[in-house]
Amino acid sequence: MIPKKMETFIKERLPEATLKNRLKKDNGHCYLEFSNADEHLLSRLRIVADKLGPHLVALIWDEESPLEIGGYLVVDNLSMGKPSMGGIRMLPDILPSDIHNLARGMTLKNAAANLPYGGGKAGIVADRDLSPEDHNDVIRGFARLINRYKDIYVPGPDVGTKDADMKTIAIENGLDSAVSKPADMGGNRIDELGAAAGGVVIALQTLLEILPRLRVLSQFANLEIPEIDDLKILIQGFGAVGAHVARILKERIPEAKVIGISDLEGYLYNESGLPTDDLFRLWQENRLVTNNYFLKNILSEGYKHPTKFSTNRNNLLLENAFCLIPAAPIFNYLGVRLSESPSTTVDRMGKWSLIVEGANTYSPDPNRKAARTRMEQIVYRERGVMIANDYLVNSGGVIFAAQEHIIKSPEHLQIPKEKLGDRKKVDKWLKDHSEEFTELSKQRLVAGEEYREDVIHHNMIELVNMLAANPDMLPSTAAERISLQRLTDKESERTAKDIMISIPTIDVNSNIQEAAELMIKENSGIIAVLSEDKLVGVVTDWDITAAVASNSYDAILERIMTKNVITASPDFSIVDIVRELEQYQISAMPVVEEGKVLGMVNADLIAQSYILEYLQTH
Repeated sequence: MIPKKMETFIKERLPEATLKNRLKKDNGHCYLEFSNADEHLLSRLRIVADKLGPHLVALIWDEESPLEIGGYLVVDNLSMGKPSMGGIRMLPDILPSDIHNLARGMTLKNAAANLPYGGGKAGIVADRDLSPEDHNDVIRGFARLINRYKDIYVPGPDVGTKDADMKTIAIENGLDSAVSKPADMGGNRIDELGAAAGGVVIALQTLLEILPRLRVLSQFANLEIPEIDDLKILIQGFGAVGAHVARILKERIPEAKVIGISDLEGYLYNESGLPTDDLFRLWQENRLVTNNYFLKNILSEGYKHPTKFSTNRNNLLLENAFCLIPAAPIFNYLGVRLSESPSTTVDRMGKWSLIVEGANTYSPDPNRKAARTRMEQIVYRERGVMIANDYLVNSGGVIFAAQEHIIKSPEHLQIPKEKLGDRKKVDKWLKDHSEEFTELSKQRLVAGEEYREDVIHHNMIELVNMLAANPDMLPSTAAERISLQRLTDKESERTAKDIMISIPTIDVNSNIQEAAELMIKENSGIIAVLSEDKLVGVVTDWDITAAVASNSYDAILERIMTKNVITASPDFSIVDIVRELEQYQISAMPVVEEGKVLGMVNADLIAQSYILEYLQTH
């Protein structure tokens, strides 16, 4: 059944006629799909469409399940390549606009990491306190819903989901239908390894080396970089990212001191440094740390204990440190206005020199972007606090995950189709191939670590250099420009083979009626005419209309087709395609290689891409 909160939201936001006309059903699976062409309907869902996307917004649920199984999928942009990648978030109050915000962040994050994958995200509307059995059933049900989109979306874990859930999805939909799977599937175990957290630490290490470059800017003229043994750090959100940040800091910068952490139950602060090894173990055992640490270690000593505890977690941001690492799932950890519901306002924040964002803070929503700009104008421009933006630094997770697609699983390690959906059979099959999967996992881990180190190090250098060269630029603008440049570069490299769609084909001896029926069936205004599997012409809806107007009802296609066909080679660039369409004043052309029809490109494919504007102005 559809989750009640989701049902209420849909009925409140969408007209009844839309529900009636747009709803698609398949064996109890229900789908409401929209693209960025549906700007008005997307606005009802509080999603603002722009040149980047969204490519697809899908509201999906299983009406026949006794459990409430449903949620949202957003594929934002595919310029970097197919499929899109992004995690599945599982929360009771998640909305399509939230998923769109996160999907856009993934578009920019994947582009910043120069990965050949688009940006996507999914959200399951469900309580987080489900029993393990119900949780697993919801994941299985959602896997079946998103199987429809596996060519354009591959999920990983996010808030409320974990690596084991990705194994469940892979058991249902196939090995390559999920990333961040356990090692017994050749996965990279993003949560267990702290992949995103490692990227945050790499960014911090790089910035410690290159921040002096910012002294050319007036607000950083007096910037002081502490000695390593005096490096003090606050971590907001001691969870899947924050806890691993503390662990990896101990490994890579052992002299640094984490002096403050927070979680849902409060915050801990000790000017001399917190025992991060103990706190990490406590997190592994209980997930919530601050109150547990207070009860076990502080309560008996009271005020004599050197560590301070407060139940107000947001007060952590009032403390001073060289670096703040926001790692809680909060868009606006700092805000100018109370109406923005920030963790704290800029007039109360502690004294910091650097913010390295471990949490997803980007949003394409105009109001949130305006709030972010207001914050950076004060924090960065006036107070001289450098901000390293989220998708430039916390992309370690998707970098690790992407290796599960970049380093292909050999054909003999694909789960046999007859075993899909049967956990016992799949587990036995995995066990039979355990040595190969273990080796594959190790190979992907090494590749992920090397790639993460290189990309995030480079991103920080590019960010600082861009800011140092332009006193008027804000960090969020610079970060966005870095990602958009990657997107435009990748888009300009794409060829006809990358963007083509299928074209209906018909034999040259067929008649007009057969061609018209095929056009209607395939919803296409053009058909490729073949003779012995080679292209000999094309027929358009205009050709058929002209033939009918001249009473040529029974004519075979050879009589009415266009024989001198303008075609595209599969390696035509987007510029080549645009030039051909304009020169010959046509709207579509087949993609042909050695006489064989591979697909077609048309003006709509080009117009859907924001790169067209970029190409026209360069």
